[in-house]
Amino acid sequence: MLAIEEAISRVPFLVNAKGLNITKLAGGITNFNYRVDFDGQSCVLRIPGTDTNLLGIQRDVEYIANLEAGRLGIAPEVLFFVQPEGYLVTRFVKGDKIPPEEMVKTENIRRVVEKVHKYHEESCSLPGEFNVFRRIERLLSVSKRNQCIFPADFNWLIQKMYEIENTLLKDPYIPTPCHDDLLNLNFLDESGDLKILDWEYAGMGDIFFDLANFSHHHQLTDDQEMIELQVYFGHVTLKIFARFKLMKPMSEIHEAMWGTTQTGISSLRNDFQGYADYWFKRAKSDLLDSRYNCWLRDVLES
Repeated sequence: MLAIEEAISRVPFLVNAKGLNITKLAGGITNFNYRVDFDGQSCVLRIPGTDTNLLGIQRDVEYIANLEAGRLGIAPEVLFFVQPEGYLVTRFVKGDKIPPEEMVKTENIRRVVEKVHKYHEESCSLPGEFNVFRRIERLLSVSKRNQCIFPADFNWLIQKMYEIENTLLKDPYIPTPCHDDLLNLNFLDESGDLKILDWEYAGMGDIFFDLANFSHHHQLTDDQEMIELQVYFGHVTLKIFARFKLMKPMSEIHEAMWGTTQTGISSLRNDFQGYADYWFKRAKSDLLDSRYNCWLRDVLES
């Protein structure tokens, strides 16, 4: 890993910049983010943490995904990409965070969905894949090598995962450019314009994962989820609702496995085990929903 000063020396427009000032930004878990002020401007330099590749992150894919999102006005524009280390430089967004209790309001759900839908429809193809089932398997492999702890009902959760995958495979999704990590911290309001940050998990995936991922991170109610789906699709069928509902616990298991893997590879003093345990419980609750078998049937409706 390059020191911040070394990284800056690799960015052409920063080498001879005047009034250079570096400030470490809070909030990162797997990366180190710095605000760099120069010549009356500001940018953000992201330095990936150690072993982030074990989390399935591909920095070249992140770069292209963020580049496209910036072009579309969805994310801060990419200013430079330091290779081969994969350090990303983007425009600094002087925006406001949107509290979770505000994000779940109808207007903000609409704003998020419109941005996500625009990316799904207008981004170029990405050179990497995000298949939640394969990603969970990958994280499981890394976790086992590091002797991580799993819940007592873990085998049951994995059986349910494959049951859902086998059902969805009967009507395969069309790989689409997706963000895949729509947690609350990845949104900023820049003078009324919503920006989506952190594209490190982006890839060609299932649009229903993005929709379910936003829901699970913000604990949307059924009514709020219907608003999300209506904004995206215009009309919500039983099949659409079922596919969304089946993808939600998959998003939660993926989140839990991210936490589990971090307990084995991260040197940070975060409660990754507690984080994993929480999302495993949420996934179990969704899989035990009395409507689960109906969703399995409805997703195969023509």
